[in-house]
Amino acid sequence: MLQVIVRRLVYGFLILNIMTVFLFLVIRLIPGDPVRVQLADAAVSQERIDELTAQLGLDKPLWEQLGSWYAGAVRGDFGMSFSTGRPVGSVIAERLTLTIELTILAVVVAVLLGIFVGVISAVRRNSLLDNVLRVGAVIGLSVPNFWLGLLMITFTSTVLQWVPPLSYRGLLEDPVQNLTQMLLPAVALGVALAASVARLSRSSMLEVLGSDFIRTHRAKGVSERAVMFRHGLRNSLIPVLTLIGIQIGGLLGGTVILEQIFALPGLGRTVFEAVNNRDYPLLQVCVLLYGAIFILVNLAVDVSYGWVNPRMRKAD
Repeated sequence: MLQVIVRRLVYGFLILNIMTVFLFLVIRLIPGDPVRVQLADAAVSQERIDELTAQLGLDKPLWEQLGSWYAGAVRGDFGMSFSTGRPVGSVIAERLTLTIELTILAVVVAVLLGIFVGVISAVRRNSLLDNVLRVGAVIGLSVPNFWLGLLMITFTSTVLQWVPPLSYRGLLEDPVQNLTQMLLPAVALGVALAASVARLSRSSMLEVLGSDFIRTHRAKGVSERAVMFRHGLRNSLIPVLTLIGIQIGGLLGGTVILEQIFALPGLGRTVFEAVNNRDYPLLQVCVLLYGAIFILVNLAVDVSYGWVNPRMRKAD
């Protein structure tokens, strides 16, 4: 297992370096001049534009800019934000916690709801309840999370006469207000994943329940509850874990719009602002951080296979 972890980390390191070079080139293809964005397109002299361009280091060749970025990153210095003038690391440190919390809450919602619906649908196969749940899963997959977020805000404000708190409070600072504010975006973000988990859980559960070892347990007189949950559910979780690991990237991408809709000062909103402001250093590190989180989550999923199915511990 240790060799698997080391190998995955090496692969992840190589992928992040490829992403670094790719992003460094691609984000500079975004239409718009960051210098003129900083100057708000004001009528300024060419000397002032050249001065600010040199100050931001944009007058150097791309390969030299990339080398300078790498040299600073090795020391833990990711540069200064164009828009705020603050170190990129401090800006991200302030906003990363919210996005991680939102993603975790969305995964919790998706896993609890998806596995519950999937198991019930598999146990009640081809019944009216099964058909209703399957149609609901298809609807959940079809609804964009930003539209669902807007719909939830409209419904709670007009029908329930309630809106989430506007001022963000940290989880440790005020747990009640924090969870109240994070509930709607977490549900909106997790519904599509919950629908995918439900569909996959159902098909995987049906496949496991039809296998020989399940029939053997039933022939030995094992209770139906133990067959369903101790043997059936546990063995059907492997493809579900794989799906969750893959979909983490989609959840992180969904935070960019949902944090803007719900006015949450998280990393997703930072990415949105960095694109608008052509803030190259901030955007570069934000996207790389998303990639690193995705790699680490998939590594955790790979390690968890051994817990779900002990036969896989000696694999690879």
